[in-house]
Amino acid sequence: AWGCFDEFNRIPVEVLSVVSAQIKTIQTALSEGFKRFTFEGREIALVSTVGIYITMNPGYAGRAELPDNLKALFRPVVMCVPNLGMICENMLMSEGFGAAKMLALKMTVLYKLAEAQLSKQYHYDFKLRALKSVLVMAGGLKRAAPEFDESTILMRALRDMNMPKFIYADVPLFRGLIGDLFPGLDCPRVRYPSFNDAVEQALDESGFQMLEIQIDKVVQLYETLMTRHTTMVVGPTGGGKTVALGTLCRAQTIANLPTKQFIINPKAQPIPELYGSLDPATRDWTDGLLSNIFRDMNKPVAEGKDERRYIVYDGDVDAVWVENMNSVMDDNKLLTLPNGERIRLVPYVKLLVEVFDLQYASPATISRCGMVYVDPKDLGYEPYLWTWANGRTIEGEGDVLRGLFAKYVSPLLELILEGIEDGEQGARLLHVIPIPNISMAQQLCQLLASMLTSELNITDPATIESVFIFCLTWSLGGQLVDASQEQFDSCLKKLAELPIIENRSEEHT
Repeated sequence: AWGCFDEFNRIPVEVLSVVSAQIKTIQTALSEGFKRFTFEGREIALVSTVGIYITMNPGYAGRAELPDNLKALFRPVVMCVPNLGMICENMLMSEGFGAAKMLALKMTVLYKLAEAQLSKQYHYDFKLRALKSVLVMAGGLKRAAPEFDESTILMRALRDMNMPKFIYADVPLFRGLIGDLFPGLDCPRVRYPSFNDAVEQALDESGFQMLEIQIDKVVQLYETLMTRHTTMVVGPTGGGKTVALGTLCRAQTIANLPTKQFIINPKAQPIPELYGSLDPATRDWTDGLLSNIFRDMNKPVAEGKDERRYIVYDGDVDAVWVENMNSVMDDNKLLTLPNGERIRLVPYVKLLVEVFDLQYASPATISRCGMVYVDPKDLGYEPYLWTWANGRTIEGEGDVLRGLFAKYVSPLLELILEGIEDGEQGARLLHVIPIPNISMAQQLCQLLASMLTSELNITDPATIESVFIFCLTWSLGGQLVDASQEQFDSCLKKLAELPIIENRSEEHT
């Protein structure tokens, strides 16, 4: 019997000292050639071929340093960097690719160049697990369409598996790298007829504007979930992460694949309350929030039915809680609880993480997950304004508001965010605290909603514009520092064709 204790240095130091004494007892009995020996007060049999192995990755948060008396019981073996080229070639060959040697070289060169030339982001990973997921997808494509050109199949797999995770600025760079390594090849994005139609229907039913970039982001998430059972949706506030997740679930339900999502904030409670705790004195087990949810989600589906269940971790990712999920996120798909219970992740359950960034996540966690980056620059603030104006019930008000949004909001946000006024570049305006542009748009709409009520029934366009200017001042301009407020005030009055009084004292009188 060989036992491998994975991530051994995540065990608390006080437990490690007990383990050290236990292993010492076993090793002493082996050296003496005993067939039976006393272990923890009980006499048990000893098989001479028993093997105890540990794996550990030093240096991460939440890791303990092994005590010296425990280190002395093990022979250290260092693991070297894998030969990616050889692994790619063998996997491509096993997936049925004839030109495996040439394609493996192209693939490893692409990942090497991407790591060197693209921007440094916490969620980027160009190592073995990322390569493996691409190879698995390429194998699936090869079997589905064996008559296709092998270079085109691999190029499509590389593009579709990597593009979702890139930030706005890195997309053209990666396209250029793929174009150089696969010259003359152009494979259009595959459309999934029933799913794409369901996505459009889901967005329409929710009252959202139909945007190609939004639909494509949902499709990217759908494709990533085909090859990964754990996916992280990463991006700043206001990019559309929640909308993408919700639309995916609704679209799959429309396409006759009922999808449920259970949202949990992993940072809202201590670790014992999340995973459960075992009383060291009485050995009483108290079930945790996540362990309970995990058990329920992995219950069998009714016979003859097909469905998807998503556990969504909506909160910061750090080594304190997420490292406990490593064995679930990798190929083991196994959650081991402190009471010894093991829950295996079934194929119809997926793990999703919705997070701002992965600054505090370890490389071990990042490499185990599929990544979909939702960039606010792709969406902007216009869709939010369009959707809000579309939902106004007073007749004709939506059209007036859309005209005012075009007249005021775009130039004012250009001034605030870029420092551009009348086509001339200047210094951007300063906020008291950083605030996304969509948050400013949301504040504007909320102020307008509180003033343009159905009871007041304001229909005169000039009156609506007066209210609009007041709301602009306190939403877009409300968080600006004093010096920037004067510049904002001047720009707003120019747009509204209001008189500008240069002398402050004159204005006061």
